[in-house]
Amino acid sequence: MSAALTRYRVVAYVVGVVLIALVVVGMPLKYIGNDPVVVETIGPAHGFLYMVYLVATFDLGRRARWPLGRMVLVMLAGTIPFVSFFAERAVTRQVRDPQPVAG
Repeated sequence: MSAALTRYRVVAYVVGVVLIALVVVGMPLKYIGNDPVVVETIGPAHGFLYMVYLVATFDLGRRARWPLGRMVLVMLAGTIPFVSFFAERAVTRQVRDPQPVAG
C-alpha cells in the first residue's frame, strides 16, 4: 500500500498546485485582464491530472478498504483550491496509522 500512498500524495500535490495556478492566476487574467491563454493552457492539464488523481485515489481507497463515501469525499477534494493539501495530510495520517475499529 506504500506505493499507492506515494502515488496518491504526488498526484494530490500536483493537482492542488495546478488548480491554485488556474484559479489564482488564470481566472483573473481571463476575466479581468481579458487574456485567456493561461486558462486555455492550464485548464486541460488540470482536467487530465484530475483524472489521474481520481485513479490514484480509487486505487488507494480500494487497497485501504475505504467506504465509498470517504473515497468520494477524497476525490472531490481535488476540485476545491487548497483542499487537496488538507485531504492529502489526513489521508496520509490515516493510512500510516490506522485506528482499530471498536466493536
